[in-house]
Amino acid sequence: MGQRNDVSVAPRLVYDDDCGFCTWCAEYAAERGEFELVGFSDLSPDQLARLPEDYEECAHLLTQDRVYSCGAALEEAMARLESPSRYAALLFRQVPEHETLRERGYRFVADNRVTFGKVARRDPPARRSE
Repeated sequence: MGQRNDVSVAPRLVYDDDCGFCTWCAEYAAERGEFELVGFSDLSPDQLARLPEDYEECAHLLTQDRVYSCGAALEEAMARLESPSRYAALLFRQVPEHETLRERGYRFVADNRVTFGKVARRDPPARRSE
């Protein structure tokens, strides 16, 4: 039998790195789970090819075999956290019609991220001086 060279690659959390609230959310996830953060401004051609055409409309989670977008990306990222938040995501999946609720909730927050950024934000990488 040949040797397997399975190298586990951390999921890539793709986010708007010009948004303070988005940066806070991405860094929150990375501090509590195993994610590689990739801002929109740092996407490789291969990563970009996997994303939907309107990728700048929301966050994405790239795994080796799937692409989760918008609310699905948030839900999957939360389910992978090493914190009690994971249980909220897993429990939420049991709610009837949770996909509709998830996407509406995601869109509401995304459309109001400036307001949410007044409560939780970090300096976005795209705006940091080097």
